Amino acid sequence: MTLLEMALGLGMIALAGTLAIAQDSAPKPAPAGKACTPEDLVGRYFIISGEKYGMEEPEDRVKGTVVTFTRDDVLVADKDKKELYSATYKLDSSTNPATILMTSRVRGSSGEEARGLIELEGKNLRLIYALPTGEIPRGFKTREKQLMFVMKKES
Repeated sequence: MTLLEMALGLGMIALAGTLAIAQDSAPKPAPAGKACTPEDLVGRYFIISGEKYGMEEPEDRVKGTVVTFTRDDVLVADKDKKELYSATYKLDSSTNPATILMTSRVRGSSGEEARGLIELEGKNLRLIYALPTGEIPRGFKTREKQLMFVMKKES
């Protein structure tokens, strides 16, 4: 396992599970006002569940993990507030779910890209993405070299 896989895996472990409904179709064009934007994402989220390579992540690996989105950045910290992952990101909100491109700022993997899908429904956020050598996800069910997390926005 590479440093990036570890950082991405630990950092994003939990945006999956509870809302992980298999969806194998490609993203659909976004109905007006339905796809999330960077402004919609701003805030702190607690990871509820995670999935890696098609298998559910153990609760103890995701419990207490916090993901913070700004308009341009994403930061993942563990329950002890230790930074696990940080990246800049860009969304394409012309599809629903929106597509996301994250560019790592983690030492040793800086500049590596992870591509995926992101969907915000109320306070629940689903994020699925491929590691740099993985196939870009087309739905919310992981395959090899893909990670997914389900998060709930802090009130």
